[in-house]
Amino acid sequence: MFLCYQSCFNIFKVLNNSYRHDHTVKTGHGIIVPEYTENFRGTSTQKERAQSIKSTIAWSWTYFWTVWFFVIYSDNLTKVSMFLNTLTPKFYVALTGTSSLISGLILIFEWWYFRKYGTSFIEQVSVSHLRPLLGGVDNSSPTNSNSSNGDADSNRQSVSECKVWRNPLNLFRGAEYNRYTWVTGREPLTYYDMNLSAQDHQTFFTCDSDHLRPADAIMQKAWRERNPQARISAAHESLELEELHGCVCATASILLAEEEATTIVEAEKLFKQALKAGEGCYRRSQQLQHHGAQYEAQHRRDTNVLVYIKRRLAMCSRKLGRTREAVKMLRDLMKEFPLLSMFNIHENLLESLLELQNYADVQAVLAKYDDISLPKSATICYTAALLKARAVSDKFSPEAASRRGLSTAEMNAVEAIHRAVEFNPHVPKYLLEMKSLILPPEHILKRGDSEAIAYAFFHLQHWKRVEGALNLLHCTWEGTFRMIPYPLEKGHLFYPYPICTETADRELLPMFHEVSVYPKKELPFFILFTAGLCSFTAMLALLTHQFPELMGVFAKAFLSTLFAPLNFIMEKVESILPSSLWHQLTRI
Repeated sequence: MFLCYQSCFNIFKVLNNSYRHDHTVKTGHGIIVPEYTENFRGTSTQKERAQSIKSTIAWSWTYFWTVWFFVIYSDNLTKVSMFLNTLTPKFYVALTGTSSLISGLILIFEWWYFRKYGTSFIEQVSVSHLRPLLGGVDNSSPTNSNSSNGDADSNRQSVSECKVWRNPLNLFRGAEYNRYTWVTGREPLTYYDMNLSAQDHQTFFTCDSDHLRPADAIMQKAWRERNPQARISAAHESLELEELHGCVCATASILLAEEEATTIVEAEKLFKQALKAGEGCYRRSQQLQHHGAQYEAQHRRDTNVLVYIKRRLAMCSRKLGRTREAVKMLRDLMKEFPLLSMFNIHENLLESLLELQNYADVQAVLAKYDDISLPKSATICYTAALLKARAVSDKFSPEAASRRGLSTAEMNAVEAIHRAVEFNPHVPKYLLEMKSLILPPEHILKRGDSEAIAYAFFHLQHWKRVEGALNLLHCTWEGTFRMIPYPLEKGHLFYPYPICTETADRELLPMFHEVSVYPKKELPFFILFTAGLCSFTAMLALLTHQFPELMGVFAKAFLSTLFAPLNFIMEKVESILPSSLWHQLTRI
């Protein structure tokens, strides 16, 4: 038992010291990328002295217990031999059966704990409790109040980033999602995703005063309908009711453009019809917005309706090939409503500018929105990486880079790719076409597989257009995973990767899509060890039950062989030391 504790102590010491060395990472294509190393703060002189005293005491006790073990063993060696010779085969059957049962119970508990919490219970207890007692140092613990505040901010950011966001580039249900269903027979949207969209529509397009106008009251019920045909019928009813009064309901036209129109041209026509009604409602509510809370709510609703219509009209222009017109509409919309960041209009603008290959304007937009205080997205991080890769990708060669090293521009491009991959590790497989794309959902989870699909669906063509960009991504993206610490207690450039992405993505993405999971939940060592131990002891129990006498002989031979080196050492010690001294030591 002592030797086991001592070996564990040495292993923890080695592991603890191994994290203090700087080293580099070599990618699969021979590119050497410097790996980030943790900055360890120096301890005070008093702490160093206390640590050295603690180490000295620990090693002195180690030598003392070693001498004590040999002394006791020499005295009881004869008794142990006599005890082993008196054992019956029934004892070995009971011993192996009990060992098999205990290891099986431990395996079941370890597997249950791993499925529930994603880690091994034995490993967690060893790292959290035994390692500090054996002299290990927890390098991840903060050393001052500033790092504690930073960890708290990271935790708050991680919780906020686990929420689901509206996809700024979501497709049209009638003209795109439904056409996919007609052709393939598969539903590209999940009920959870469509339910989130219904909640968004009720938030953006309704207010408490809708019951005062019959058409708005009908639309308020229409947004809550689950059946698409019921929603479309309610929208037509609202339009017919409004036509009697000489005006058009904007939200009814929005619903028909989204769900009934089978082509983008039809959707654009209905959105233009909704734009006229929306602008009229917006001007009227703007004049009355300060007359009370009711008018303030109406103005907020009319503002959301107008912004939504203009953004979707710009997307129609982009899909119909009028990209410059779409860019102008998006720029005007961002100037007119600069505070409405919830729609993420800048991501639509970035995609349109990339289509025009207007990289200077793309860089200008990134300089404004890729700020440290603003929330990041895959579009921002990977677009920044694409621009930096564009400067070096056409002349990049993995063999040449491995021989001469990376230049400053190449290093900047590699670091930008590593930054993007650390933010969302699922994107490269879609860009490199290692995994098939599906239609993006209407909602995405930042840093999740849903966001990766939404980004790659629209931006894969932009990466292909830049010569050598995908080659550079292919050569460097895997190096990111070697630089991120594991377990993922913290990242290098972003807060820790959230553990909630798999569950949320499973609800957002259709069942026929295999959800990407990061990090992969590999079986811990202790589960594999326990499984092997359980299988081995179960096999021994079965053999002992079937062949008790033969297994008894085998067990005695195994134990004799195991203790042979110790017997040899003790014989040598007895021959060297005087018999009187050895007798006095054995009596202590």
